[in-house]
Order: sequence, then C-alpha cells, then structure tokens
Amino acid sequence: MIFLAFLVVVVLAALWVMGMYNGLVRSRNEVRNSWGQIDVQLKRRHDLIPNLVEAVKGYMGHERNTLEAVTKARQQAIQVTGDVAERAKAENVLSQTLRSLFAVAEAYPDLKANQNFLALQEELSSTENKISFARQYYNDAVMRINNKIQMFPSNILASSFNFQMEKFFEVEAAAERQAPQVKF
Repeated sequence: MIFLAFLVVVVLAALWVMGMYNGLVRSRNEVRNSWGQIDVQLKRRHDLIPNLVEAVKGYMGHERNTLEAVTKARQQAIQVTGDVAERAKAENVLSQTLRSLFAVAEAYPDLKANQNFLALQEELSSTENKISFARQYYNDAVMRINNKIQMFPSNILASSFNFQMEKFFEVEAAAERQAPQVKF
C-alpha cells in the first residue's frame, strides 16, 4: 500500500512538472508567434513605402532629402537581422522618417488631394495600427513567459531547461512615444 501511495505521488509530481514544462514551451511559442505577427505587419509597411514615395515624388521634387531618408530608413529596417531591440530601433527610425514625410506633405495641397496618396496614407495608417496591436500582444506574451521564468517553482524548471528571458519591444526616444499627428 505504501508503494502504491509513493507511486501515485511520483506520477502526480511528474505530471505537474510536465505541465509546467509544457506551459513554458507554450509561452515561448506564443512569443515567437506574436513576433511573427509583428514581422508580417512590418513587411506590409515596408512594401507600402515605395508606393508612397513614388506617389509623393512627383509633387515634392525638391524635398529629395526627405524622400531619400524614408527610402534609406526602409532599407535599413528590412536589413536588420538582430534581436528585438535592434529591430525596434530600426523600425522606430523608419516611423520617424515617415512622420517627417507626412509633415512635409502638408505644404502640398495637390498632393493632399491626390487619391492614390490618400489611399496609400490610409493603408499605411491601418498598418501602423496593426503593428501597434501586434507589439502590444507581443509584449503581453513576453511578460507572461518572463513571469513564468522568474516565478517559483517554474523558475527552477526554466533554468534547468535553459529558457531565456525575452526582450520587450520598446520605444526608445521619448518623442517616439507620442502618437504621430498627420492631417490632410
């Protein structure tokens, strides 16, 4: 009878450890999936930018520096292969250059009335919203796995199986924390 009780305790402990391990794996996969969702939206934004630059180019020929800055920032954002912090930094630079493009576009009434430009602006705005929601979901997923990695008793299992803390997708500069205000 004692052996049977011992066996039940061992089986329950093993099931508990397996449940904790599977929860850690599920959380890690959720972080990876949520980063993939951000990646999809960033790719969409990267694909829209050349069309936006082309639409603006005809109206803003002498604003070449702004157009080149947007194109350069887009290329740098596409080429970043580092961790979340490096990607976030490149994407934040791209967001800033897009804001400057829209600010310069204010001076061109014909451009503001152009249907192609308006459609691209709407698409980009929609994509920016999706990126924002995807970042929020990613950061929530990161918080969940980081909590599991740091909280007892799952922290013991997490360190045993080398689960690593994930980095949040953070805005670095205070100016970037403010929502862009684009009015056409």
